[in-house]
Amino acid sequence: MLRRKMVDALTSQKGSSSTGEALRVRNVSHSFGDTRALNDVSLDVAPGSFTILLGLNGAGKSTLFSLITRLYDNTSGEIHILGNDVRRRPSAALQRLGVVFQSRTLDSDLTLLQNLTYHAALHGFGRRESKRRAHEALKTVGLDERAKEKVRNLSGGQARRVEIARSMLHDPGLLLLDEPTVGLDIDSRQSVISIVRRLVNEHGIGVLWATHLIDEIDKTDKIIVMHKGRVLYSGSVPGLLEAGQANDPASAFRNLTETTRAEAA
Repeated sequence: MLRRKMVDALTSQKGSSSTGEALRVRNVSHSFGDTRALNDVSLDVAPGSFTILLGLNGAGKSTLFSLITRLYDNTSGEIHILGNDVRRRPSAALQRLGVVFQSRTLDSDLTLLQNLTYHAALHGFGRRESKRRAHEALKTVGLDERAKEKVRNLSGGQARRVEIARSMLHDPGLLLLDEPTVGLDIDSRQSVISIVRRLVNEHGIGVLWATHLIDEIDKTDKIIVMHKGRVLYSGSVPGLLEAGQANDPASAFRNLTETTRAEAA
């Protein structure tokens, strides 16, 4: 198994947050020219929690992920990963972060093992340690027996599982996944979701899972609803139903977002 710190240890590490958040975003806005993509966004992800970032295409989910990962520079507000400000301490922050982007990023001409050992080396691990971590990570997602196969031989769901394994090589405390099940069949989607939920339960990581698919919500999840660059709701599933005055998450989400569109009009 991959080595993991207990959830308690996440808050005791040097530079960790005194309040224990895996991710803390406060008052972040971002624009592309005259287009406002994010408007005063604030949210939290706790260690050992599965948080759904729910929003339609264009809600601002990918822009937020780009700011968290430093692909874009946040010029307003604050973003902290395990207590490390991503602008003031970017190296310390990103060392605690694992990411699975929406676009596929594996090299299809390399084997699973080569993809992972190369990535581990970028994190500063030696050859032997990189190989050990790669095998352990592949075992975690049930693909170690295919370590020497080329990525091009995998299904879409299997490739996603390899990307999850790669994201865990350096023992992150926070995992971001941007629409990770898009384009996958039902069985593959369920496999990917189950693996990530198991990582939360067994290893105490905090997960922020961005999606527009209502059926990926579990009743125990924390839900953050984003729409047109704003956070409309943050809390439990029962709270979402109350806020949206509905009996199911899909109707609650529709009511919240339609109310916002009506107010804007």
